[in-house]
Amino acid sequence: MRAFGLLLCTLPLIAACSPGGESSIIVRDRTAPIANSAFLVEDGRFAAVGSAGAVDAPAGAARVDLSGKTVMPAIVDGHVHLGYADVAAMTDTPANYSRDNIVEHLERLAYHGVAAALSMGLDREEASGLREETIPGAALFRMAGAGIAMPDAGPGAADRRDVPYGVTTEAEARAAVQELAAAGVDIVKVWVDDRNGTVEKLTPPLYRAAIDEAHAQGLRVAAHIYYLEDATELLRAGVDGFAHGVRDLPVDRELLGLLAERPDVFLMPNLPDSGYLTERDLDFRAETLPESAVERMREQLAARTGPIPGRSYRLQSNNLLRMQATGIPIVLGTDGDGAGWDAHEEMADMVAAGMTPAEVIVAATSAAAAVVGLDGSGSVAEGYSADFIVLDANPLENIYNTRRIDSVYLRGSEVDRAALPARWAE
Repeated sequence: MRAFGLLLCTLPLIAACSPGGESSIIVRDRTAPIANSAFLVEDGRFAAVGSAGAVDAPAGAARVDLSGKTVMPAIVDGHVHLGYADVAAMTDTPANYSRDNIVEHLERLAYHGVAAALSMGLDREEASGLREETIPGAALFRMAGAGIAMPDAGPGAADRRDVPYGVTTEAEARAAVQELAAAGVDIVKVWVDDRNGTVEKLTPPLYRAAIDEAHAQGLRVAAHIYYLEDATELLRAGVDGFAHGVRDLPVDRELLGLLAERPDVFLMPNLPDSGYLTERDLDFRAETLPESAVERMREQLAARTGPIPGRSYRLQSNNLLRMQATGIPIVLGTDGDGAGWDAHEEMADMVAAGMTPAEVIVAATSAAAAVVGLDGSGSVAEGYSADFIVLDANPLENIYNTRRIDSVYLRGSEVDRAALPARWAE
């Protein structure tokens, strides 16, 4: 596959491959990569995309030669929880939560080629206003606000259960959705999981009221689920997507039949690591970590034992493929903490589960952008935001090549990937 070219900057910039070079532009959806290509970027958007020689460069345009490179759309992560992790110190607690820490996470995401991320349901007051900001060199922040659960339930971490709306009546569920809509959330999150019997699940009458009110407010609803039974009932209630796959049983004909009738329902599989942390993962993470953190991870890697992959991974992989076969969109969602590398590790897990690299790239770009509500993002296409990754190798041939990042451009401007790790190492 061959394709090349781009243009960037506030002033027009054009990049193209030189004769004899081989590279690819992964454009959008399942469209074949463009061979011997070029594209123009003006005012942060793709002004033209096509074959080399067919894209005219305006006078004075800067030129970038991408011979031997592969260009793909920047990644969109549809399920993160930003603000809680101190990535370098390897701690994850509400004590870390701050606006500055969220911004650092958005920068870490940008470093790893992520253009936007949806914070899925644990947003505190410190996140207020970030959705409306466009921070240079950082991913865009999208949010689900606080989310809705039973009182003192919802997230797995007990120290975060004060964040969601704890509702016990249908009126409270509707009022919570109304407040979220007024706050400008991009999606409504509901937790329907008893956490292995330790908390109470949001009941069908309550999540039906939340879904009904959300749709009346023009909002979609994503459900955190675990059990097949809950996934089935949520589909009957009109849920718009799942923030995790079914994890207790193989999916059955009833659920698959409901999905076939609802091709708009999305699935963020959020697979458990197929092989836990590997040496290859550690090398990738080490780019943005101080040596002390790398050593701690290396110790964890050396001490880890057990079957790889485990039963949970195999079950979720099989359920993913069966649900995908109904035609619903599969969307990248990592449940990540803002470190940035999660997206690439999840993409590798999705391929290991049986998806093709091309399908996974669609899930991580155009499909995720659609779910997050980023119209005009997620593709290398005329009029779209110029968010893209320049790679040293083609991820359609090996999904691990998404990690071989030469450069990242967000909204037409190059992310300073040299300066960020140096700052984080300090």
